[in-house]
Amino acid sequence: MKLNILGCYSAAPRKNANPTSQVLEIRNHLFLIDCGEGTQVQLRLSKIKFSRIKHIFISHLHGDHFFGLVGLISTFKLLTRETDLHIYGPKGLKEIISLQMKLSESWTNYKLIFHELSSKSPECIFEDDKVEVHTIPLKHRIYTNGFLFKEKTHPRKLNMTAIAEAKIDFSYFKKLQQGIDVFNDDGKLIKNQAVTFKGKKSLSYAFCSDTMYDETIIPMITDVDVLYHESTFLEKHAKLAILTKHSTAKQAARIAKQADVKKLIIGHYSTRYGSIDEFKLEAKVIFEDVALARDGKVFEF
Repeated sequence: MKLNILGCYSAAPRKNANPTSQVLEIRNHLFLIDCGEGTQVQLRLSKIKFSRIKHIFISHLHGDHFFGLVGLISTFKLLTRETDLHIYGPKGLKEIISLQMKLSESWTNYKLIFHELSSKSPECIFEDDKVEVHTIPLKHRIYTNGFLFKEKTHPRKLNMTAIAEAKIDFSYFKKLQQGIDVFNDDGKLIKNQAVTFKGKKSLSYAFCSDTMYDETIIPMITDVDVLYHESTFLEKHAKLAILTKHSTAKQAARIAKQADVKKLIIGHYSTRYGSIDEFKLEAKVIFEDVALARDGKVFEF
C-alpha cells in the first residue's frame, strides 16, 4: 500500500502549499482522494499515470477539496481517454460538474459515472474481489464523508513441498489459495492449513478530513493500519477549531489513540503557521507514531 500526498494544506493554495489531494495505491488500484485546485499538476510532478485513475472520491463540496476536478476531467478528454471514470461525492457534485462542462461545451468522450452520496450512516460504496471502500460520516460545516479503504484477505501461500507429499493435483491450487480444504489423488480430504501458509497481511487506510473532533467515528476506524486525520490548527487556536468545525493536532492524536490505530498522518494545515513541525510535537504528546503530511511525500506501508 502506497500513499502519495499531492496536497495537504487548507483553504487558499500558495506556491508551496497545495490544497487537499492524495492518491492511494492499493491492490493494483489508484484511488484519487479529493481533488483540490492544482491536483493535475501535482499528479504530473509525482509521475502518476492519469490513465490508471478510474475512481475519484470527493469528501465534501468546499473548494479546496474539489476545485481541481473539472480541470482534471477536461484534461482526461484532451488525452483521448476512453476508460470509464467513477466519481463518488456528495449530492450536487454531478450538477456542478455538468453545468461547468455544458457552458464550456466540454463534454467528455468517455463515460462519467457519478455516485452521489447523501447517507449520514456508513455505507459500502465500492467493492471488488480485492478491496472495499466505506464512507465515514464526518462532522463539518456541510455534508462530509471520510473514506475507509480495506484490503480483502490475501490469497494463502502454497507450500509446494507439502502439496507434493499430499498428492494434490494442480487444478486445486486456486481453491487452496482461497483457504478451502481439498481432496487429494487418493480421495482423502486434506486440511488447507496443512499445505499452505498464511497470506500477506491485509492493510487498511482511513481518510478523515474535514472534521471537528468527533469520537463517534472511533468504532469505524478502530485498528486501522494508517489514519489520515485533519489537523488544521494548533492547540492555541482550539477555539477557531470549534468555530470552523475543524480539528487540532492534539485532537487528531486523541482519536488515533482511542481507535488504537497503528500510524497517524496529520495534515490540512492552516497556512497561518510558518512551520508545520509544531503540529507533530503537539500530537506526539498523546500518540507516538505520528507523521506529517507534506506535498509530494510518499508513504509506503
